[in-house]
Amino acid sequence: DERMEARERGGREGGDDLRTLPTRLARSTAQARLEEAIATDTPFVERLVHFWSNHFAISGDTVVMRAHAGAYEFDAIRPHVLGKFGDMLAAVENHPAMLVYLNQNVSIGPNSRAGGRGAEGERRRGLNENLAREILELHTLGVRSGYTEEDVRELARALTGRTVGGRGPGRRDADPGEAAYVERMHEPGARTLLGRSFPDSGEQQAAAMLDFVAARPETARHIATKLARHFIADIPPPAAVARIERAFLDSDGDLPTTYRALIDSPEAWREPFAKFKTPWDWLVSAWRAAGPELELGRTRQILDQLGQPIWKPESPAGFGDTASDWAAPDALMRRVEMAQEIVRRIPDQTQPVRLGEQVLPGVLGDATRTQLSRADSPAQGLTMLLVAPEFLRR
Repeated sequence: DERMEARERGGREGGDDLRTLPTRLARSTAQARLEEAIATDTPFVERLVHFWSNHFAISGDTVVMRAHAGAYEFDAIRPHVLGKFGDMLAAVENHPAMLVYLNQNVSIGPNSRAGGRGAEGERRRGLNENLAREILELHTLGVRSGYTEEDVRELARALTGRTVGGRGPGRRDADPGEAAYVERMHEPGARTLLGRSFPDSGEQQAAAMLDFVAARPETARHIATKLARHFIADIPPPAAVARIERAFLDSDGDLPTTYRALIDSPEAWREPFAKFKTPWDWLVSAWRAAGPELELGRTRQILDQLGQPIWKPESPAGFGDTASDWAAPDALMRRVEMAQEIVRRIPDQTQPVRLGEQVLPGVLGDATRTQLSRADSPAQGLTMLLVAPEFLRR
């Protein structure tokens, strides 16, 4: 384990390895993510990984979070993409990255054994509602779905005790960076969520509440709407949403069954190019189409310049998923500039029209084909291909 090796070396060599560990972990996991996206022979599954990673968004914009962000996607998201929604929800909400990102590691029940004054007389921190709020608002039920502020507080009370070793009040209760449950931080008492009572069962209290909201009709509607918005259209077709929602509910949150309803929806195939590609989508499709040499450092810089840095959304809501988020004139100009850079890495003998027919079979429009054939040079034609309407959309 790279963390353990760095810890041991840090003790012998003045801690240099420990100080650089977050950056090295971020780079290695970002490299793995890019390589998988470009080389995968199951692109739909890979797209689902990115969808769920954005749905359960965290941000690696601090040193501490930088070390966790990549592991979070590989540990909590990928193993559950073809499983049950409830299992993914449980894995996500108990992962160190999510606990630290939303300050759950410092949340203490006011009436818990740890809720009084510390050994040195300092006042300990109290209840933090961040994780509970995002679970209900973003991860499960969705906004305006009927939950109340008291529901948020009740879930926050149940979540107390979940913390991370090395961080906050429970720092000595687990290895640094590992999730832990610390009983003395847990708020005692039964809880009520959406009218359902949950007995005081320690760590299992919050787990039962997560299972409860994972199976709610509001959650099914929220997930169905987001899937339809991501895969079908910016304005999700109501019939498709209803079909996906029903599949989710009837299968107890079985994700492959839910995806099948998405794929089988006629609305998913009715209008080609209904979705504008995000910077990540566009860059990965450009690499897959053109096959230039992959340089991680520059690729990450390109994504930064295009406004979608890897694992660094501006809020827990994740990156935007509609054309209005990515199709502004200045954003399109940046894509033209990045396309020119990518093309410089493509072999000169690559013919734009031939490549266009290869990567856009049956959908390369006559107008685009004509423009590519009239380009002054292969490089100009390839640049035009990468910013053609057919390539900018999916």
